[in-house]
Amino acid sequence: MKKVILYTDGACSGNPGPGGWGAVLMCGDLKKEISGAEENTTNNRMEITAVVQGLSMLKYPCEVDVYSDSAYTVNAFSQHWLDGWKRNGWKKSDGKDVLNKDLWQKLDELCKIHKVSFIKVKGHADNEYNNRCDALATGAIKKLRGE
Repeated sequence: MKKVILYTDGACSGNPGPGGWGAVLMCGDLKKEISGAEENTTNNRMEITAVVQGLSMLKYPCEVDVYSDSAYTVNAFSQHWLDGWKRNGWKKSDGKDVLNKDLWQKLDELCKIHKVSFIKVKGHADNEYNNRCDALATGAIKKLRGE
């Protein structure tokens, strides 16, 4: 099984507001950067979207280390929130619907294809690839706005 490193980041200008996401995929000597934006979204949606889009680029099952500065995204797996949400019919412990259910369900399906590990990184620090993903995400917002 091929080993892939996936760095991701999401950004929002206003929350909600225009948002962008960026991802850097690395496998051996290969590196690919992807990004995108949405007109009206939240930072959390963009964080999850970055992971979904990154994993969606993979053409066959891989072992993937996902590096994200989003505690929301990482904790959903490391603290097994996702398992609880699925067990509870996509409801939180307070009985309310899980936010971003559509994206969590897509991500859950992708994690069944790939062997995915989530690693939390410190945002806006000296992590080269996290900073690159942030630049891709904010750049996508600027492009969406025509700046």
